[in-house]
Amino acid sequence: MKALILNSGLGSRLKIDYPKCMTKIFHEETILSRQLKQLIDVGIRDVVITTGAHADQLIEYCQNLDLPMNLQFVHNSEFASTNYIFSIYLAREFLNEDFLLMHGDLVFENEVLDKVLNSIDSCMVTSSTIPLPEKDFKAVIHDGKISKVGIEFFTDAVTAQPMYKLLRRDSKIWLDQIVKFCESDQKNCYAENALNEVSSECNIKPVDVRNLLCSEIDNPTDLAVVSTKLAEVNSRTVYIAFSTDVIHAGHISIIKKAQRFGKLIAGIVTDEVVSSYRKFPLMTCSERKTMFENIAGVYKVVEQDTLSYKKNLELLKPNYVVHGDDWQHGFQKPLRDEVVSILASYGGRLIEFPYSKDERLEKIENRSRIGISLPDIRRGRLRKLIEMKSLITAMEAHDGLTGLIVENSVVYQNGGAHQFDAIWCSSLCDSTSKGKPDIELVDLTSRIQTVNDLTEVSTKPIIFDCDTGGQTEHFVYSVRTLEKIGVSMVIIEDKTGLKKNSLFGTEVEQTQDSIENFSAKIRAGKSAQKSQDFMICARIESLILERGMNDALTRAFAFVEAGADAIMIHSRQKNPDEIFEFVEKFRAKDQSTYIVLVPTSYNSVTEEEFKNRGVNVVIYANHLIRAEVLAAQKTAESILKHHRSLECDSTLMPFKDIIRLIPGSE
Repeated sequence: MKALILNSGLGSRLKIDYPKCMTKIFHEETILSRQLKQLIDVGIRDVVITTGAHADQLIEYCQNLDLPMNLQFVHNSEFASTNYIFSIYLAREFLNEDFLLMHGDLVFENEVLDKVLNSIDSCMVTSSTIPLPEKDFKAVIHDGKISKVGIEFFTDAVTAQPMYKLLRRDSKIWLDQIVKFCESDQKNCYAENALNEVSSECNIKPVDVRNLLCSEIDNPTDLAVVSTKLAEVNSRTVYIAFSTDVIHAGHISIIKKAQRFGKLIAGIVTDEVVSSYRKFPLMTCSERKTMFENIAGVYKVVEQDTLSYKKNLELLKPNYVVHGDDWQHGFQKPLRDEVVSILASYGGRLIEFPYSKDERLEKIENRSRIGISLPDIRRGRLRKLIEMKSLITAMEAHDGLTGLIVENSVVYQNGGAHQFDAIWCSSLCDSTSKGKPDIELVDLTSRIQTVNDLTEVSTKPIIFDCDTGGQTEHFVYSVRTLEKIGVSMVIIEDKTGLKKNSLFGTEVEQTQDSIENFSAKIRAGKSAQKSQDFMICARIESLILERGMNDALTRAFAFVEAGADAIMIHSRQKNPDEIFEFVEKFRAKDQSTYIVLVPTSYNSVTEEEFKNRGVNVVIYANHLIRAEVLAAQKTAESILKHHRSLECDSTLMPFKDIIRLIPGSE
């Protein structure tokens, strides 16, 4: 699409000795420089400019702007005795396609231009809210179309401005009539006089811009009014929230679009929020803020520490919020509804751009995330997640398929998403899935294969259940091996001898290790590790074995002194009181060591309550294997009972849906 800008008028009412379009309207910006930059922003690079008085001065000015445009100049040598109808006539050979027509003294805000260009029909700018002027253009509207344009019309009319989008069919009809006028020496009238004679053959629709800035500058009063309004337009702010780690063409595109509406404020979603509903952030919030601060045109960068925009909108009161239209439906709709309500409370507006998936951009995002599954990067993510969120959740997985379930399970609530942060590789579930008793019968080599299966299908950090850790010399080897393959945390329990599952409590004989021996094992493990990222968690069995709270706390502080990064306190009670007591008393003396819980029995407590009490890791230790066995058992019994599979089929997941969980299966 081309643009035609009419600049052949004298501008006598401004009493200037240069083309009116070169009048400064805001700082060093002129009417014309603003128009041309606005056209560039919407992708219009071919512009025809008509000239009259001071033609050489205008051409030199345009060339000195050094804009990436193809400018063609058409001189109206009869500018003193003709109107712009003759300038259009002289430029007609360049107007053989759809084009935008505007007067060179017209100042408009970007939203006006967008409305015009987004029209599917030929159109003219009108306003239903601005009072009809005495001497300027009005448009008469019949049946949704413009039938007359001129200064003399007041009935069925609205205020109009000389900006048109003209599709080729309609422009040809108008141009043919302009030719007839000019070649019959009707050159000193408005081009709209010719339009009025053929308007019934054209399909030119009104585009109502209401109170948006779109005004001609004819005299000093107009200039003052427009400059004041433009200062207000230029002071507007636009807010966009970003959670991305990688800036690509899609982000730059939406940033440029947003900048056209005002000064862009980038809200950088904090690490805690990003990690709660997306994958682990590749860059910290601080790094992402710095990245956006260095993008040209970003006015300000702030943190957004909730999924909700409410806090920042009420503080910043931006004129606009920009977002893709993909949140009009689905789990983000409550967020959108809240934004709309807050904006309405102070007169702000939501601007939504069409959202479309770009496979190229998705590939860029995916490539950038491949690295987070590598051992050295995966290992450190658990500690970072805890620091970001203060409480993280881990779900048990015992093979590749359950690993995929943990990786991909997500629940959308209140405009956000909730997912597991880590995978718990349980000795109980690993042994059970192999049909072996949970007595450390499955050796480390076999269990490492399970870890490898999990790391192949998941990017989440792994917490490894190492039972008692075995002999200290063996535990040192385990630490080095697990650290090397990317495990983030190993948990060992303070018991000795043949392992018996804690579910049995005092029903079976279980021997608790001495504080001195277990502390020595922790110290040996910490000395063996090579990185600061790897963590050793000491699991305390005192409450399981009914040794009392004082014993549990004494052990906890001793194990921390020995170097434990975290303390796991275990309980079989359905009532969480003893767990809460331990956490409270431990936190009274130690605010930094991580606390890990496995609330299998006291499962009525919510994650939020654990977080408020100072817990850092909640492990759902055996739920997937329990669900798996129950479903399998019921299915087997149903087939045996009915001698066919029809009755159980409706309770089973279609295999094609299972296959879809596995990357590369389709």
